[in-house]
Amino acid sequence: MAKSKRIPTDGGSGLVQTPFADLSSDGLPAASVTLPADITTTTKPARKHRGRADILRVKAGRGGKTVTVVKNFVGIGLPEKEQLAKAMQRACGTGGTVKNGQIEIQGDKRAEVARILTEANFHPVFAGG
Repeated sequence: MAKSKRIPTDGGSGLVQTPFADLSSDGLPAASVTLPADITTTTKPARKHRGRADILRVKAGRGGKTVTVVKNFVGIGLPEKEQLAKAMQRACGTGGTVKNGQIEIQGDKRAEVARILTEANFHPVFAGG
């Protein structure tokens, strides 16, 4: 049985030929970088959406009172949920709490809560009735 010739893959002497080795940039125009007119250097990069958050209006088990519940946060811890809850309470002028990983705001305040979540770069989704 004859041994096959192995090709080195470590970048040694067998792989020194490149198709671009004989090319030169003589006679080519100088490279210039121009930005399109719609790109300015003063704009901030857009922040990425941080995920979906479901907004529900719930009455069941609350003595007939309506509560706005925000749930299904992904990648957000309890301290940040508490900060969001405080911002929602101030914007809505009502009370609220963080329970079982959900934010609960007293009353039907879905529009105000959605605005706060949009400002925090979440994608609010109205769910339920």
